Amino acid sequence: MMIRQPQVAGAFYPALMQDLYEQVNSLIASGNEKSNVAAAVVPHAGLMYSGAVAGKVYSRIKKADTFVLVGPNHHAVGSDFSIMLKGLWRTPLGEVKVDDLLAKEVFKKNQYLQQDPFAHEREHSLEVQLPFIQTLFAEAEIIPITIKHYKPEGVFLKQCECVGESIAEAVDEANHNVVLVASTDFSHYVHQSVAQKKDKKAIQTIIDMDPEKLFKVVWEEEISMCGYAACACVLYAAKKLGAKNAELIEYMTSGDTTGDLSQVVGYAGLTIK
Repeated sequence: MMIRQPQVAGAFYPALMQDLYEQVNSLIASGNEKSNVAAAVVPHAGLMYSGAVAGKVYSRIKKADTFVLVGPNHHAVGSDFSIMLKGLWRTPLGEVKVDDLLAKEVFKKNQYLQQDPFAHEREHSLEVQLPFIQTLFAEAEIIPITIKHYKPEGVFLKQCECVGESIAEAVDEANHNVVLVASTDFSHYVHQSVAQKKDKKAIQTIIDMDPEKLFKVVWEEEISMCGYAACACVLYAAKKLGAKNAELIEYMTSGDTTGDLSQVVGYAGLTIK
């Protein structure tokens, strides 16, 4: 069986099991009311920077048997839309199984998705979600999907819509609880005041459940949001599955942790129901 080895252990999160377990548990918000969540938007930076945002989101999810994880392909390696159909993903906390049955159903329904484990080999945007999933949903499985983003706006948006709707169709036919996750950071390496202003506009399009407007705002405002396509896919899927409302759970920047406001990265966490 194919095993995807951790790529950012010791960098984005601790390499030792006990250290990682303790850090994740310190980031999981206690006392939050859990509810049935259709989808979520979470960041993917090092846990010291964005883990508090991700922890607040994951701790609000009541139940999940499978997480469909959709994130950007930062390295631009492999297919435009890449899915893993089988295998295990390893972290210091253990291994997470790919939901091969549901992954194959998603794959069969879409012309753009390619079976391409190589595209996932070095990508961190999905890997950093696993410690939260392993801690809070020990038996959950995953479907990993990554997206490269370099196509013309209209063509790319249509492809994201198609992939999102295929995910929704497969999830709708599934007989277990599935949560969709879009992995993205927001503005990159701008002043805190600029990040807050630009990110607020992008976040509002997600709250409005409007993937078309998200694309428009990201392009027109030149927002360096790495996972806007992942968010669009998940929004299309969630809407097709009947989700109506998105809520901002937390927003912060790397500057809130480091104190350096001159070059920050923005992190937002949202739930969609």
